[in-house]
Amino acid sequence: MRAVIQRVSKAEVRVSEVTVGEIERGFLVLLGIAAGDTARDAAAIATKIGGLRVFQDETGRMNIDLAAIGGAVLLVSQFTLIADVRKGRRPSFVGAADPEEAALLVGEVAMHLSASGFEVATGEFGAHMEVSLVNDGPVTIVIDSIDGSIS
Repeated sequence: MRAVIQRVSKAEVRVSEVTVGEIERGFLVLLGIAAGDTARDAAAIATKIGGLRVFQDETGRMNIDLAAIGGAVLLVSQFTLIADVRKGRRPSFVGAADPEEAALLVGEVAMHLSASGFEVATGEFGAHMEVSLVNDGPVTIVIDSIDGSIS
């Protein structure tokens, strides 16, 4: 599982010109699910997202987490994050989870974040989406459970 987390002052996802999810201050999370990912990965990623201290405190240091600022999460599934580009010029997506399994795990991440008290908006799984955001900072963090480095 791979997450690209962008600190935003606002973000929105649209499908067929209709807004399906939007937030104000918080995180836009692009989430890729790899074959072999589990509910344990979903829980670990959600915990890490909720605990990231990347919002500025009164001294200007990144020391405040999402809960402390009353932030929200816009969670958007993006299988292309699992692309393998080591050979040739066309990305391979064979490492991505099958859509049914991926949809369940994206839902697990959303459920964990919501259970932790965060407002969670989502994109539409499998749809062509238009994502817009105002990146605050910019601050962009990548979290990866594929190599087992988060717990």
